[in-house]
Amino acid sequence: EVQLVESGGGLVQAGGSLRLSCAGSGFSFDDYAIAWFRQAPGQEREGVSCISVSDGSTQYADSVKGRFTISSDNAKNTVYLQMNGLKPEDTAVYYCAADPGKVILATFPYYFGMDYWGKGTLVTVSS
Repeated sequence: EVQLVESGGGLVQAGGSLRLSCAGSGFSFDDYAIAWFRQAPGQEREGVSCISVSDGSTQYADSVKGRFTISSDNAKNTVYLQMNGLKPEDTAVYYCAADPGKVILATFPYYFGMDYWGKGTLVTVSS
């Protein structure tokens, strides 16, 4: 059974940091790209960042460049999203998703046809 499990969300003050984790199982992790998406109340889901597990190439949304860093630990089948300098507008449910190959990197942030999705973790940034 394929699973993607997010963790690390919570409540933080503006300017603070959080590290989200996405643990994958049931698929060949090294052959996939992992992406983080977020959805704020009343808004559409948007791409935040993605990484090719095989070669480490990354993409970021303009809104998070310089503040967020995506990384992977292949030995643990886990992708991380380090979020620094958090702003109230970063408040959202954050989802990780997996897709084979590198389509997501070539089309980021417009591609949403990921094969597998996690259930999300809530990040709340207070002002």
